[in-house]
Amino acid sequence: MPDNSAASVSQAFPGTNRVGILVIIFRYLARDLLSTTAAVAVVLLSVVMSARFVQYLADAAEGKIDPDVVFAIMGYRMPGFLELILPLAFFLGVLLAYGRLYQDSEITVLHACGVSRARIAGYTLAMAAVVGGCVALLSLWLTPQGMARAEALVDVQKNRGEFDLMDAGRFYPLRGGRGVSYAGELLPDGRMEDVFLVEAGADSEDEPRMVIVVAARGEPRRSETGRAVYLVLEDGYRYEGVPGHADFGITSFAEYGQRIPESTRRERPGWAESVPTRELRRSADPEHVAALQWRYSTVLLVPIVTLMALPLSRTSPREGRFARVLPAMILYMIYLVSLNAARGAMEDGELSPLPGLWAIHGVFVTLGVALMLWWVGWRPRRRFREQG
Repeated sequence: MPDNSAASVSQAFPGTNRVGILVIIFRYLARDLLSTTAAVAVVLLSVVMSARFVQYLADAAEGKIDPDVVFAIMGYRMPGFLELILPLAFFLGVLLAYGRLYQDSEITVLHACGVSRARIAGYTLAMAAVVGGCVALLSLWLTPQGMARAEALVDVQKNRGEFDLMDAGRFYPLRGGRGVSYAGELLPDGRMEDVFLVEAGADSEDEPRMVIVVAARGEPRRSETGRAVYLVLEDGYRYEGVPGHADFGITSFAEYGQRIPESTRRERPGWAESVPTRELRRSADPEHVAALQWRYSTVLLVPIVTLMALPLSRTSPREGRFARVLPAMILYMIYLVSLNAARGAMEDGELSPLPGLWAIHGVFVTLGVALMLWWVGWRPRRRFREQG
C-alpha cells in the first residue's frame, strides 16, 4: 500500500517542516521504545545476576572459590547474560511500548496524521538495528573474552590448595562438605598452631561416624613426586565414633598424615564458549560450528522477533496493553528452544551445518513476514479482486 505519510503530516501540521515532524515522531517512538527496553533489561539482568550471585556465594561458603573473586567473575559473565537478555528485552519493549500506544489511541492519531504502519515498522527496525549491533558486539567479541577470563579465575580457584585461604581463629569448611578445620595461629611459613579438624568417617550400621583430630602443630606437605598433598599434624589425638555414643576410639600420635583430595580439573574438550570468534570460523569441529552459528543467531534474533512483535503489539483499548504478551512470550520461547535444540543436534552430529540453525531462522522469518503483511493490511484475496 502506498505511503503518503509525509504529505499527510504536512497537511495535518500546516506551516511546519514535514521532515522535522517525522523526526519528532521518530524520536518520540524511539524514546518510548528504548526506555521500555532498558527497564525490562535491567529487571531481567537483576534476576539473572541475583540467581548467579547466590550460586557463587554458596560456592564461596563451601570454600570452592575465594569470596574476593566473586564480583570479578560476575563482571566477566555479564556480557554473556546481556547477549541473551537484550533480544528478549527489545521484544517485550515493542509489545509493551506499542501496546500502550494502542491503548491510549496514539497509534490511531498517528495513522490519522498519515503515519502509516509501514513507516512505523521502518522506524522500529532502525532501532532494532541499533540493538542488534550491541548484541553483535557482545556475542562476537565481549562474551568470549569475558568467559575466558571468568573460566581462568574459576580454574585457579579449583586448583588452589585446600588450606590456601584459611584464616587464623576461624572455622574453615573443607571442599565438598567433608568437614571443618580450624587453626589458632598461622605462621608465615605455612605452619599452623593449635589445629582442630572434624571430618565425616565411614558409616557404621547406617549411623554416621565422626573423626575429630586435635594437634599442637601441622602443615601441608607434598609427596616426593609432588603430585599428592598431605596434611601432616604433630603431637595430638584422634577421636573416632558415632555422636551420642560412648564407644569412641582415641589414638594419640606424634605425627599424623592425611592425604588431601585434589580438586578435579574440568576437562571440556571442544568447549567453545570462550573460544574467540575468529578461531571458530577456522574450525570444522561440530561443536565450534554450532557455537559460531549460535553467536550469529543471537544477532539475527533481534530483527526477526521485531517482525513478530510489531503485529502482536496491536491491541484494542478494551483488551489492555498486556493482552498479547503471554502468547507472544510463548512464541518467543518456542523460537529460542528450537534454536537451542538445533544447536545440541549439531554438536552431537545429528544435524549438518547446512541447514543448521538457519532452518529455524527461516521458519520464523517467514512467520514474521506473514504477520507483518497482515499487520499492514495486505490481503491476497483483496489484491486478486482488485486485479480482476
